[in-house]
Amino acid sequence: MQRSIEPPRRQDAEETTKIFEPTPELDRVVRKIVDGAMSVHRALGPGLLESVYERCLVYELEERGLAIAQQVSAPVKYKDLTIESGLRMDLVVNDGVIVELKSVERLLPIHEAQLLTYLRVTDKQVGLLINFNTPRLKDGLRRMINSTAVASWRLGG
Repeated sequence: MQRSIEPPRRQDAEETTKIFEPTPELDRVVRKIVDGAMSVHRALGPGLLESVYERCLVYELEERGLAIAQQVSAPVKYKDLTIESGLRMDLVVNDGVIVELKSVERLLPIHEAQLLTYLRVTDKQVGLLINFNTPRLKDGLRRMINSTAVASWRLGG
């Protein structure tokens, strides 16, 4: 008697992957940041220094009622060693969203890795990577999620 062996059933992506949805407050902050960045980009276009975009975005976000910390340093810990000012984040908005600004030809994987490292080290949940040096800003926007923070957040940690 021959038995047919069926391959294991593949689960749908929804069954295997839990998608993080930010809290309504965090989502509101992210939307305000993106809207502010689009306003700055519409007014200035691509081609300026990152520092110009940073100052204009800070102005725009403060006008929208958000609390901004600029050039925020964070320590890096390795075993018993703590390196003060090991990281420098462009913006931290409402003490919840890290914003890393770029004005480069194109975003590279290292830029995403940098933001993910910032999220992991600071235990923040959401970060935005914004490259102003694009004809359409939406092509230079990335929202990144810290899966480590999300896991501890889900567990109540």
